[in-house]
Amino acid sequence: MTDKTSYTYKDAGVDIDAGARLVDAIKPLARSTRRPGSDVELGGFGGLFDLKAAGFTDPILVAATDGVGTKLKVAIDAGKHDTVGIDLVAMCVNDLVVQGAEPLFFLDYFATGKLSVEAGAAIVSGIAEGCRQSGSALIGGETAEMPGMYKDGDYDLAGFSVGAVERGRQIPLDTLAAGDVLLGIASSGVHSNGYSLVRRLVADKGFDYAAPCPFDAHQTLGEALLTPTRIYVKSLLPEIRSGRIKALAHITGGGLVENMPRVLPKTLSAEIDAGAWSLPPVFHWLMDVGGIEPQEMTRTFNCGIGMVAVVAAEDADATIAALEAAGETVTRIGVLAAHDPSLHGDAQPGTLVRGEAGVWGAFSPWEAKSHGGKG
Repeated sequence: MTDKTSYTYKDAGVDIDAGARLVDAIKPLARSTRRPGSDVELGGFGGLFDLKAAGFTDPILVAATDGVGTKLKVAIDAGKHDTVGIDLVAMCVNDLVVQGAEPLFFLDYFATGKLSVEAGAAIVSGIAEGCRQSGSALIGGETAEMPGMYKDGDYDLAGFSVGAVERGRQIPLDTLAAGDVLLGIASSGVHSNGYSLVRRLVADKGFDYAAPCPFDAHQTLGEALLTPTRIYVKSLLPEIRSGRIKALAHITGGGLVENMPRVLPKTLSAEIDAGAWSLPPVFHWLMDVGGIEPQEMTRTFNCGIGMVAVVAAEDADATIAALEAAGETVTRIGVLAAHDPSLHGDAQPGTLVRGEAGVWGAFSPWEAKSHGGKG
């Protein structure tokens, strides 16, 4: 007689019961993100959203998708999972608002080798917090337990956000002109880009995520590096709708030099004074530990500026006042100028970041250039 073993899905590494427990744990989190247009209830095959109930008349939908990148490895190594969900939402909704869109709803994808209900609930609690900060309804998602694809303890996240803007109110506006002012809106830290370099420095120099932070004695290094990406939606939307903001650039991978050109017409370039704001301590630490040159910093990290708003010179003071009243830290960091190929060394528009000797610890004046605007 042949002895046949009765296999189960759980024997293969997938625990359906754990998945059900996670769904039960996150249902209250999803309900906490309800907003007009959405009646959040997880468990169906799809989420519904009513644009009319959300107050739109003739909307254009805007969609964005993103992840958190290797910042997740910092969370895994530090054993702290409750903030990377905020990063996930931030990376998506900040990309919506730069087009003038109000984020409406969010979906997440969470993949892991072996599902931990505790870690999963912590991750989704961060996602729900990011949704509340941005006014998004968390209307669904997917949890995938895939043994063999990920090591135990490892996971990946992807986010999907949809927003809307009334037809004709999208930005950037076609009124961008030489002399417009660039307003730098402060970041909360490294945000969610450049962590492959951050992690390399931590590993090569023997730092410990659990040890006291070298640049902030009030927290561990892991806690400091996991400071979540700032969400700018609620502070920016009123200024966008006022008509004062002509364009916005979300400073992500590629830093200041590679993100500003994405919103410029082919006739204009951005000129930025790196001495206009103070480089936050985390970036000074990275420069010192890694011997990183200022030019490399400007194309790898946000360097303390998470968003750049472009406004007419006469609107700058009012915009600064409104954004500061909304809780932002805002600095004039430069201007738009008629594109000059002799400055940028190319026939395409771009960004020029300049620093005098002493700025960001440099021994001599420096500059970083980019080129290739959207035009």
